[in-house]
Amino acid sequence: MSRYNVKETEAKWQGVWERKGCFTAHEDTSRPKYYVLEMFPYPSGRIHMGHVRNYTIGDVIARFKRAKGFNVLHPMGWDAFGLPAENAALEKKVHPAAWTRENIATMRAQLKTMGLSIDWDREVATCDVEYYRHEQKMFLDFLKAGLAYRKESWVNWDPVDNTVLANEQVIDGRGWRTGALVEKRKLSQWFLKITHFADDLLKGLESLDRWPERVRLMQENWIGKSTGVRFRFEVAGRADGLEVFTTRPDTLFGASFAAISPNHPLAAELAAGNPELAEFIAECNRSGTSEEAIETAEKRGYDTGLKVVHPFDPDWTLPVYVANFVLMEYGTGAIFGCPAHDQRDLDFARKYGLPVRPVVIPEDADPATFAVGDEAYTGPGVLRNSRFLDGLDVESAKQEVGRRMEAAGQGERTTQYRLRDWGVSRQRYWGCPIPVIHCPDCGIVPVPESDLPVVLPDDVTFDKPGNPLDHHPTWKHTTCPTCGKAAVRETDTFDTFIESSWYFARFCSPKVETAAFTRGAVDYWLGVDQYIGGIEHAVLHLLYARFWTRALKTCGYLNLEEPFTGLFTQGMVNHETYKDAATGAWLAPTDLKKAESGDLVRADTGAPVVVGRVEKMSKSKKNVVDPAHIIGTYGADAARLFMLSDSPPERDLEWTEAGIDGAWRYINRLWRMITEAPALPPAGTPLPAGLSPRAEQARRLIHKTIAGMSEDLDKFRFNKAVARVRELTNALGELDGSGEGEAWVLREGFEATVRLVGPMMPHLAEELWVQLGHDTLLADEPWPEADPALVVEDSVTMAIQVNGKLRATLELPRDMAKDAAEQAALGDPNVQRALDGKPVRKVIVVPNRVINVVV
Repeated sequence: MSRYNVKETEAKWQGVWERKGCFTAHEDTSRPKYYVLEMFPYPSGRIHMGHVRNYTIGDVIARFKRAKGFNVLHPMGWDAFGLPAENAALEKKVHPAAWTRENIATMRAQLKTMGLSIDWDREVATCDVEYYRHEQKMFLDFLKAGLAYRKESWVNWDPVDNTVLANEQVIDGRGWRTGALVEKRKLSQWFLKITHFADDLLKGLESLDRWPERVRLMQENWIGKSTGVRFRFEVAGRADGLEVFTTRPDTLFGASFAAISPNHPLAAELAAGNPELAEFIAECNRSGTSEEAIETAEKRGYDTGLKVVHPFDPDWTLPVYVANFVLMEYGTGAIFGCPAHDQRDLDFARKYGLPVRPVVIPEDADPATFAVGDEAYTGPGVLRNSRFLDGLDVESAKQEVGRRMEAAGQGERTTQYRLRDWGVSRQRYWGCPIPVIHCPDCGIVPVPESDLPVVLPDDVTFDKPGNPLDHHPTWKHTTCPTCGKAAVRETDTFDTFIESSWYFARFCSPKVETAAFTRGAVDYWLGVDQYIGGIEHAVLHLLYARFWTRALKTCGYLNLEEPFTGLFTQGMVNHETYKDAATGAWLAPTDLKKAESGDLVRADTGAPVVVGRVEKMSKSKKNVVDPAHIIGTYGADAARLFMLSDSPPERDLEWTEAGIDGAWRYINRLWRMITEAPALPPAGTPLPAGLSPRAEQARRLIHKTIAGMSEDLDKFRFNKAVARVRELTNALGELDGSGEGEAWVLREGFEATVRLVGPMMPHLAEELWVQLGHDTLLADEPWPEADPALVVEDSVTMAIQVNGKLRATLELPRDMAKDAAEQAALGDPNVQRALDGKPVRKVIVVPNRVINVVV
């Protein structure tokens, strides 16, 4: 047979699937549905190896479920708004829309070369007016329902992108895209009331049993439900008080200071007449704002000179500091510090010479000598040095403080959440316009639904810093829908996480114009049965999508709370890193060649190269491999096979030339094995009356492979599935078709192999299906079924013990008679040596598992 022509074959079958509309989805209540969705990409211009892995995993599941009889929806779209497009407009002097659409066209063509079973008729781009007009209507409905509001608040400000960032978009105190140090500013912003669903979002995690445990834990921690006491300190010499929330009211008698956030109203009041404090606050606002940054930064404070009165002792006062580690966004923006039992408080107290008084003592410790050194004590114990709390355990002490405060009217036991409302205002052009109008007389006025959509203007310029919409000469000027007077549009646009919070629902009926989606379509398709994407979205995107779904339910759009019933987070694709030995400059894999010595050197100069660590592929370190080059050289099936076979999909994968070469060799081996096989009986020939022992053994392996791979694919064990099919093809390669029934078993084995690899290497499988004499599309064929009788093993390995110690193993017939099993065990030489002539008292036989000889 001719050599396998990968380019011609893959192009041919991609064309066939498209012409026949193989993967076009329709609602069909007669079949079970299965919605497979990979997180949609940002159209940056080129796909990368992370995309290849992500979409290969999704495609295998989609094809497998389709073959298993499910009505599969597998769509694709583009997360098309965002700052990179505006940055490109600045750098390349192109309009963000033109840059985005050109990138979409390029990436669409690249993804199609992968042979993905996608319903391209459902493609959406979030920058299309036809998409974001519905988002504007949703926002107005949220506004009516009290789930959206505007307020002045402290925000994270990225000074490079000149925009607000959500807390989740601040990584180690820096903007998640620019890496610039984030500042604190006070602005009027739009918020979505995600806190309204805090408890429901937390409770909903319990039902997501097909989510990774670590993702559920990350969301649980982010929501951060905690119980404690909210109470007010009296401020000495002032009429007002200082409200705090604490989860450790039991440690009140160990308090040595109170601290407020640099952005607390009291701090602002005091700073107005204190330039030194004002500068300290400004310095705090220039430093990192994330929890990670605050935890690792030096704990610093400014003594305000104020004192607060201990709630249980009017003669006991505590100094009040403005502290850089207290966040206004959490709790009340004020705390009391108990250094002995909180590490952060301890670091602060040591720095400023404040008392450290242990009040929770381990039960086996001596209260008179127990002391805290450099590490706070946070374990269990008994209350000491705490007056009426002495002798209580921690939980009892918490309840007693709560009861006393409630009885005295000083405070109350309450539940607090770490979660804060979602600030969605962004000061940029390339995003969805927020559909409200600001009128001098009427205030904030929603854009009437009849005037939707509010469309972005095309004629913007990027020659000034800040938001182009804000300095557009005409777009923002309008009239008030209520009073008819001159008014201005909201020039902020939405956080782009809004677009990705509901796109999965739009895919259910993307062509409908009068609504975001039809109720019948979302009722049929949602929730997404299998969602696939990176762990980096565990908080950012997934929590927002869960909130948005609940908000849509509240407003009557759908009857669903959890959008994604199954979630899989794949590992990253890694590669070795390379540097020029002399200059230290990063080098790409394509910059290298192998010298005669076998060492890597620069391809252009032959200069030495330093091989560095295996790290995530990144443009900055140049350790990227271009999927277009790989697919153009080896084909999509080879790239897909390597992505599936190298390691479990939840773990990181190291891309190697040897790995892709190995995948390519296997493809060609399988091609030759089937196309050069001995004469096979025609397709559909009945099972012959007799089979040679070799054929019978091969047939058992065929059906065990079918059963094993079915389970492997269902449980995302793709590397195990690949190993199974390789084992099967190795075994089939041993048959030459000469024995009784062997040619028939070869056909059964080849057909099973082709159908089993169909989800993984669909182009090769389609071509081999034709080579085996079929005129149907493999994409339309059902999944093979294993014969249960052939899957059961005829023999089992039995452990033979003497007095409970393993002495031998024996291969015995399954369900062997007890007497025969005993005799086989006792006759084993190793068992005889262990018995050493001693009489046997009894033999215990656990069928098909173990035989224990007792002497």
